Order: sequence, then C-alpha cells, then structure tokens
Amino acid sequence: MMNFNPQEYKYCSRRSVVYGNRGMVATSQPLAAQAGLEIIKAGGNAVDAAIATAACLTVVEPTSNGLGSDAFALVWIKDKLHGLNASGYSPYSISAEKLKERGINEIPKYGVIPVMVPGAPAAWAELSEKFGKLPLEEVLKPAINYARNGFAVSVNVKQAWDKAYHIYKKEQVEEFKYWFDTFTNNGRTPEFGELWRLPHHADTLESIGKTHGESYYKGYIADKIDAFFKKYNGFLSKEDLSEYKPEWVEPISVNYKGYDVCEIPPNGQGLVALMALNILKGFDFTYKDTSDTYHKQIEAMKLAFADGRKYITDKTQMRAEVNKLLSEKYAAARRGLITEKALLPEAGDPFCGGTVYLCTADGEGNMVSYIQSNYMGFGSGIVIPETGISLQNRGHNFNLDPNHDNCMMSHKKTYHTIIPGFLMKDGKAVGPFGVMGGFMQPQGHVQVVMNMIDFHMNPQEALDAPRWQWIKDNKIEIEPAVPTYIAEDLARKGHEVKIQPNLNEFGRGQIILKTDEGTLCGATEPRTDGQVAVW
Repeated sequence: MMNFNPQEYKYCSRRSVVYGNRGMVATSQPLAAQAGLEIIKAGGNAVDAAIATAACLTVVEPTSNGLGSDAFALVWIKDKLHGLNASGYSPYSISAEKLKERGINEIPKYGVIPVMVPGAPAAWAELSEKFGKLPLEEVLKPAINYARNGFAVSVNVKQAWDKAYHIYKKEQVEEFKYWFDTFTNNGRTPEFGELWRLPHHADTLESIGKTHGESYYKGYIADKIDAFFKKYNGFLSKEDLSEYKPEWVEPISVNYKGYDVCEIPPNGQGLVALMALNILKGFDFTYKDTSDTYHKQIEAMKLAFADGRKYITDKTQMRAEVNKLLSEKYAAARRGLITEKALLPEAGDPFCGGTVYLCTADGEGNMVSYIQSNYMGFGSGIVIPETGISLQNRGHNFNLDPNHDNCMMSHKKTYHTIIPGFLMKDGKAVGPFGVMGGFMQPQGHVQVVMNMIDFHMNPQEALDAPRWQWIKDNKIEIEPAVPTYIAEDLARKGHEVKIQPNLNEFGRGQIILKTDEGTLCGATEPRTDGQVAVW
C-alpha cells in the first residue's frame, strides 16, 4: 500500500458548489449523506432523508452525536416552515440544592450528573409520524446496516475518537468502563479506514424503528437506563423518559437586508445569531477582508452572547421576552455601543424598551435543516451497557446560581448550543443552512449568512472563507488563512488575537439553496469529511 498521511494536505484544495434537482443531502460524513439520498430514491421525502442521515451519523460519526443526543429541526413543507425542539429536560429528582448537598459546586462535564433526557430518538419518531412518507423502520435500515456489518472510519472521526479516548481514560470510576467496552476493540480506537462494527447500536436502532421509539422511552431500553442510573447514584429515571415528548414550535426570525433568517426559539442559542445580525444590519459592508468588517462582526457577537448567556434558558423560565431582545430599538441601542476599540461585553437591559448538522431537499420542494448532538464529543462518557447509547452532557450548561435564569432545577431545559438555520425571502424558501460546533454555532451562522448576503459569495465560498471565533472577554481566535494585516489591526483595536491551527474549532457547515430555476445548489464544509450527495 502507498505510504501517505491521511491527515496531511500541503496544498489548498477547491470544492465547487453541487447542483441537482430531484434530491440533495449535505452533511459531515459521506456514508451518511449517501444513506439519506438512498432513502429519497426509494420513495422517501426530505424528512425521511433527514432521519436516515441523522441515524447514520450516530453510527459513522459517533464522536459528535449518538443514540443519547438531543436534536432540533426546521422543516419546510407544504409552503410553511415548522420548528421542532427535541431537547431534553433535567430529571425530576435533580436540583441545585441536591447537588450542593453532595458537595458539587459546579456541574461537571462528564459522568451521570450532567445527563438529561435524550431527545433525538423521539425527534426521529415525531418527524416520521408528522411528515414522513416511509415507515420509520425502513428509514433506519441504512444505519442498522452500517452498525451491524461495519463502516470504514473516516479521518476526522478517527481524530475525535482518539481525543475522547484520552479524556475518558482520566476518569477513574467504574461507570466509564462501558464507553471502552462499546467504542474500543481490545482497548484501542479504530485506525483510519478500518472497518468498524457497533452491533449493540444496531439492535437499539432496530428496536427504535419497530416500536416507533416506544422501547427507548417506555420499554426495555428505558428499564436499562433506569437501572444504570440507580446503580451509579444518578438522577435520570424511567419516569423522566416516559413523559418526554418533542415540542413543535414557531420559528423566530429577523429580516437581514431583504432575507428572513430563521432559527428555533429559546432554549436554543439561535436567538444569539439573530441578535447579532439585528445589530449588524445597521452597518454597510462592502468587503469581507477588512479589519473593520471583522471588528464590527466580533463586537456585535460579543454583545449578543452577553445577552444570550444571561437570559436564554427554558422558555417557561425566561424573564426577557424574545420580541424585546429582537426589537429594532434594542438592536440600535446595542449597535451604539460599538466603537473603534474592542469592548468587554456586558448584557443589556431589554426590559427597558465535540454536534452534527445536516440539510436535505427533495424534488417536491421539501427541505430540512437538522442538528443533533451529544454536546462534548461522545458526551457525558456514560454508555448504557449493551445498547450503544452514549448519553449527552447538556446539563453542564446549567449553573448553580439561584438568582440566574439558567440555574439548574427539576424538569427544566437548559441553554442549548445546537441550532439549525433557514433562509427565506418574501415568504418563500431559500434553503437550510447550519454551522455546528458548540458556542461557535451562532458565530458561524452570522459569518456564513453575511458571506452570502453582504459579500455575494456562493454557498461553497461562504463555507470556505476564513473564520474567526470570539472566546471570552477580548480574546478571539482566527484561522491561519485570515490575512496578517487584519490580525495586526484587530490587535491594535484591543482584541487579543490567537491564530488557531485546528480548523475543527471553527465549526462545520452545510448549505442547500433553491435556485431561481427551481433546482438545488449545495455546499459542504471543507473542515471535515463532508459530502453533498445529489440526484
């Protein structure tokens, strides 16, 4: 075999936008993209394709999501945009007071404590029942096949797998052993391109398909989850699972220079992206590659995040109203704080005035923007034995401050990072887009939207363009491709600039747009193993 390094690429490579008309699936892993397209060819629609792709991603990219994930979706069907919030809530038996009684003063990243009710399997069942054309059991078959018969491990997945291995290896308690039992072979992670099987994963997927998710939330799988958390002194129970149901919600939006940018309402952080765009639409931008453009984008993002981190939580617990946070008056007040110098962000007062992303489209005009995640890589590190279920660690986003809107409490949804996006114009669908990656997501949404609308980039160019990321205070990270003169001028404006060579830190995006001719135009992220599968 030739001797080469699958992680090394010495020269810039160029991807072109992809066109089609009968179906398109864009996501971060080629096998999953192709599986979604297979479902469209088999008579399914864009919703069926999204479910099939999402299920496959739990198998072929388990480093970012799994059978214990949460999910959100924006679905364009029958000339209307629908929103689905399939994030889970905290267990009934947990509270900030109970954690403090255990000597826990900060919610940990890993272990049984940060695990909340997973929403993704319920999302698949709900989407299938409401809008799908094919039986859920059939839609899940490609994922079951990959799990049972094997898949070749791709480059970025292998790298993330190794990272997770070293993280969980440090956790010297028994409950983490099941991650190693499930996701390693004789104590090792897979090699690049190795054929890897997840047989227990296949069994669970098969059961979800046959029972339409009932076995997961009310049957024998729920019993296994309940028993595990009782054994290891956790909080999640069968009662929490049995009462869970995803929620259909009305999307929120702002009009950015003629285009409606749509997001899921809180508890998701899509509101942060919309607040930033609402601030930025008051400026005129001609060129992307200027320090002034970068500076204004960063400052708007900092202001939006300050508000988001203070106010976003379970919608039933939010004191700030979304319409006030998105009002023109409030945006103008926040815009007025932006000067030529970097500022330390603080929340305003509106009262006075490692995730996977995919998008699909079919020949009937239906389109889906879908995202699901275990939050930090494989998530909590907790895997239910002999099920393949790796559970998310979303509870880590709660805090224990009783005066904070996002304080941990019983049966509550937390501030959520995963956000699908959708563009519309004059009431018609333009198309789904998304950039996954923790708190990079609203920052990626803003940059990609502005690349297309302000700087007239095609979808692939909009994803290829160098990115920045605000970290905290005045700290920012930029990709190596950002011109040196921009980095130097940002430093003069007071930004603490770090060049980040790990491009995975800047998110992974996908875009599908409908052309004026009615065909489909797709683009995929160059920072990962992504592919646009097209018909």
